[in-house]
Amino acid sequence: MNSLTGQFRKTTWDPILIVAQIIAVQCLIYFILGIMIIMIATLLGTTKSLDYAFQYKEIHVRDFGGHLVIFIFILNSIVGALALWYLVQRTKQCMDFACTAHLIHLICCWIYNGSFPTTFSWWCLNLVTTTIMCVCGEFLCMKTELKAIPLSMLSQKTAL
Repeated sequence: MNSLTGQFRKTTWDPILIVAQIIAVQCLIYFILGIMIIMIATLLGTTKSLDYAFQYKEIHVRDFGGHLVIFIFILNSIVGALALWYLVQRTKQCMDFACTAHLIHLICCWIYNGSFPTTFSWWCLNLVTTTIMCVCGEFLCMKTELKAIPLSMLSQKTAL
């Protein structure tokens, strides 16, 4: 009787899969962010540090270094969207995973700094990157999901 429900894709509650996807997305985001931080620190001639990823004060628009940090976070949100497309593959879950990834980042930053973030630039950047990751991830997943649906009646053979 379950096969007659008309669902496109059978969904089951699989917490192990969800946790594995969250860990995979988070690891991929931080790995690529780390690579970009190494490149930026080498370009600027500064020390390679986790401060670029977790320190609130590194996100500013006062100088070129701050602009580069903002740029790599925005670029990394596109990497996050690609991770959602490849690992999650569901349009309906992109917002959940994007918000979860940024919530985990908030907690990591809070622990790293020892205080809750209060800088306006940090909150704006994370709101923008969450939006980019969610919207781009949804677009990519929707494009893939719709590809399997034939839209033309000419491709169907009908016997009249």
